Amino acid sequence: MSESLRNDILMRLKTIKGHIAGIEKMVEESKECQDILLQIAAVKASLEKVGMSIIQEHAKECILASEDGKATYEDVQRIINLLIKFVK
Repeated sequence: MSESLRNDILMRLKTIKGHIAGIEKMVEESKECQDILLQIAAVKASLEKVGMSIIQEHAKECILASEDGKATYEDVQRIINLLIKFVK
């Protein structure tokens, strides 16, 4: 994983952590359910974006790691299985 991508992911995760702390505070303060759920939806979307970035990077690394720069059937199947698990 490139240093740039790693830094971007870490920054996004720290932002997500801050949002989760905010949600916790909202629950403690008995804020409206609608407002809490809106924040939870934002965190879910952020986590999905981080996950997709990691999957994309993994897929590139899998293909580039092969000797001829081409993924094998098994490589592609492993990436597809990972993606399926992620989106479930």
